[in-house]
Amino acid sequence: MTALRTSKEPIRCPWPGEDPLYVAYHDEEWGVPEYDDRALYEKLVLDGFQAGLSWITILRKRDNFRRAFDDFVPEKIARYKPAKIEKLMLDAGIVRNRAKIEGAVLSARGWLEAMEKGPGFSALLWDMAGGKPKDGGLRTFKQVPTETDVSRMMSKELKLRGFKFCGPTIVYAFMQAVGMVNDHLVTCHRHEACAKLAK
Repeated sequence: MTALRTSKEPIRCPWPGEDPLYVAYHDEEWGVPEYDDRALYEKLVLDGFQAGLSWITILRKRDNFRRAFDDFVPEKIARYKPAKIEKLMLDAGIVRNRAKIEGAVLSARGWLEAMEKGPGFSALLWDMAGGKPKDGGLRTFKQVPTETDVSRMMSKELKLRGFKFCGPTIVYAFMQAVGMVNDHLVTCHRHEACAKLAK
């Protein structure tokens, strides 16, 4: 006999656990298709800062990152001088990694070039992703890939354009987060909601 589910909590992917901040991120942001050029830059940079860390660490510091990095306005970040880099290195509210901070500046310059010389950052990424969200159709957490042919292609193109900390695994995590692929498990209450947004 199957045990009855008594909790009123919706079924969701296992990775956010019970941390309220993580649950809110899962339920409200992760997998929702994002098309805004600036927002995509912010997410890619934050995913780069995550390298070697857990996403919840970055999520807890996200407001500090936004304050420190001028709300992730690439036009401002692209003009950061060495003195600003040093100031960021002293900011305990963010991840103080020089290579990642300098990488955010170089990525902002790559973003500007994509915006000024075409096709635009969002169009560039979404074209490589096939133009619309793809449904992963995943039933178990073990089925979730760490990278794909598309993430490898996107990573290579971003690197050619001067972006940093955008290896294929980071790029795939980014693709999941911004809804280029719907990797909510099919049993998760957010899977169908994100699938509807994709249409």
